[in-house]
Amino acid sequence: MDKISFFIPCLNEENNIIPTLKKLYKVIDDINLDAEIIIVDDASTDETKFNAYEFIKNEKKKNIYLIKNKINKGLGTNYIDIAFKAKGKYYMLINGDNAETYESIIKIIKKINTADIIIPYFGDHDKRSSKRRFISIFFTKLVNIISGYDIPYYNGPVLHLTYNVMRWSPDTHGYAYQAELITRILSEGGTFKTVKINNQDRDSGSSKAFSLENILSIIHSLLQIFLRRLRFLLFYKKKSIK
Repeated sequence: MDKISFFIPCLNEENNIIPTLKKLYKVIDDINLDAEIIIVDDASTDETKFNAYEFIKNEKKKNIYLIKNKINKGLGTNYIDIAFKAKGKYYMLINGDNAETYESIIKIIKKINTADIIIPYFGDHDKRSSKRRFISIFFTKLVNIISGYDIPYYNGPVLHLTYNVMRWSPDTHGYAYQAELITRILSEGGTFKTVKINNQDRDSGSSKAFSLENILSIIHSLLQIFLRRLRFLLFYKKKSIK
């Protein structure tokens, strides 16, 4: 199997980062993956970066890197920036809040080489709070209406070809970056497959998705997706008919 680069974003995940890393290394060891791990501490104010550094030092792990941002850049920006540093053919986010289960990560990775994008979704396996589930379902339906696609989920540990992330990178720093990226790749002829997985809610801390900054960023992304669809309907579809 070709090399895979794991991106782990962290913002105040001092109690979650080590369990996340231990679980990911178990996956890597159990299925003998050629992998690298890139952790980004996005200007945490707790002990996240210290705990990550201690894990790397004490466990003597190879191919793991810790990047410490002096200022908060946002999930979308970090996701794209790290893709340009990644050495793997494939690129996958693993949340630093320990949300992905061992079995779910395995199921996603086993789909490698079957499509350009492997999209996980939770369905009735979603263990997040009712508020987070409602917002997620609403967001997914809204993106599908605007984009014209029928995707079950637009966030989480999506598996991409690293080249596609770099080539079609979205212009957003917020949580809707994956929706922009997936819809753009599909509009360029990319393929996708879905895989139903389990998840678990964070053990500690709170989600950072509902800040005003992220909400404004999501609105920006939705507008970008709408304009791309509109351009296709007004111009490219007419050209293909001719």
